[in-house]
Amino acid sequence: MNRGSRLLESSDQKIELARLNLRAGEKAILSSAFHSASKYLQKGLSLLAIDSWETHYTLTLQLYDAISEALFVTGDFVKLSDLIEEPLRHARCFEDKLNIYNNYVRSLIASGNYEECLDMCISILLQLGEIIPTEVTEDIYANEVAEVKKSLEGKNREDLLCLPTMLDASKLAAMQFLNHALTLSFVFKPILNPIVVFRMVEISIQHGVCNLSAFAFACYGGWLVSFPTYDFDGGYTMGLVANDLMKMLNATEIIPRLYSMVYGFINIWKEPFQACLGKHVEAADVGESTGDMEFSTTNLVLYVNMAIYGCGIDLRNLEKDIQVYMRRAIRCNQIMLIKNMSILYQLTLDLMGFNHNAFSLYHPGMSEETCFADAHQHNHIAICRLICVKRKYVAFWMGSMDTAAKMCKLHKKYCNASSGRLVSIINSSFVDGMIALYFARKHGDDEEEWTALGESTIQTWSRWAECSSWNFVNKLNLLEAEYAFLKKEDGTAIAKYDASIKAARDHKFNHEEGLAEEKAATYLLHMSRHNEALAHFKNAKKCYEKWGAAALVERVETAISVLSPLCVCP
Repeated sequence: MNRGSRLLESSDQKIELARLNLRAGEKAILSSAFHSASKYLQKGLSLLAIDSWETHYTLTLQLYDAISEALFVTGDFVKLSDLIEEPLRHARCFEDKLNIYNNYVRSLIASGNYEECLDMCISILLQLGEIIPTEVTEDIYANEVAEVKKSLEGKNREDLLCLPTMLDASKLAAMQFLNHALTLSFVFKPILNPIVVFRMVEISIQHGVCNLSAFAFACYGGWLVSFPTYDFDGGYTMGLVANDLMKMLNATEIIPRLYSMVYGFINIWKEPFQACLGKHVEAADVGESTGDMEFSTTNLVLYVNMAIYGCGIDLRNLEKDIQVYMRRAIRCNQIMLIKNMSILYQLTLDLMGFNHNAFSLYHPGMSEETCFADAHQHNHIAICRLICVKRKYVAFWMGSMDTAAKMCKLHKKYCNASSGRLVSIINSSFVDGMIALYFARKHGDDEEEWTALGESTIQTWSRWAECSSWNFVNKLNLLEAEYAFLKKEDGTAIAKYDASIKAARDHKFNHEEGLAEEKAATYLLHMSRHNEALAHFKNAKKCYEKWGAAALVERVETAISVLSPLCVCP
């Protein structure tokens, strides 16, 4: 019928065909055929008369609402930006503009236009009766914390699951735009992030629950497990509430958002990293089928982040997976998440010993340096933080300790005040402690400062290891071994190095087993126990080979070649 549409002369016939294209487009969206949906809906719009906003208002609005969804999912943000002016100008009330605003905001987030987007969300929320502070003082933060705790006081897991369903249309809309503000504040204005979480929780308790309430409870759990609260049991419980609520509401479309928080930020404090890893791939697939491209890609980023920093997955296999994930992200034009993935891809290539520019895959001419400069200029804190962590990690593992120390200090400028810590940020704390204890042993003018950082890191990791021995005890043991090295406690140092090696091996952290072997070798070399040191260096090489970190293998081979002539044959 569309092929013959140019033959239609009657306005009634054109309107009927426009309705058919709307139905076809909506069905295509439900079937995840978003490109086909876009074609149907654009055809439907082309059949409307200039005065359709007066003569067929509902049909016109429905077509614009549906095509804005399809254009977002397909990543055609330029066309979406051009299209929104019409419905925003002609919509009869604010409520009729909300779907258009919703998809436009999503496109701005994907494009990295955070400041404009956050301002828009705050303005829309104000019209919906939710006042969000643009600046967060200590007093405002303390008051917001007190309010959310008051709303939750006396409510257990069962009470939260028995809350009524949210029916107020304005509150449902507010939850949607608060949901967008969550993402924006996490990457652009971290100090605001917990405030947004608290508001979503309060609205859910006061006005009933909706699908996004599950995400809100999960994000609150993410805040609970973060500094300075460190309420791991409370956060884990909120994660369980969030999962149960999602199932109770049959809100499977919320899985990408929910799993990103529950398995990326909460359960890592209680369950093995490896148990959380596969959930991100599952969530990414759900997001791609439902059109939640932002969190589909987010889960792929979280998977790679945890695979490298947490699990030590074979880099050779991971490198192939990342190429697939990059293509998926590029296909839906998730620009900022592509940058996140590029940083992780660059880390993978660096460890594998490849001198390639990962950023050129999607943006010719861009490099890690230019990406950092651009992020710094536009106050994209999350990107700056991720690059600092990546550089520090590579420098530390490659033995470039002066660069690692520089990155350790630079990273503090991009501290995370939002709800939740990625595995990379958790691991970064461990690396900070290792760097600190290394420089404390140099007995320079800053020895006291470095020693204090090492001691505070050990205290923090002692607490974390009580929560999840599986994920953290091997790193705690290594920190304690390095501290004993500093204090010249030979018996303790050897015992702690051995304990770290064993725990890493038992818990399948090949990369950190290699690190513990290498650090033990370094200590033994310092003690002139050359034969034992050589054995540990060789073990480290085997672990790094298993990890696929050719750059580390090459560095350890150099140490082995230098040390071998000094060893006495048995």
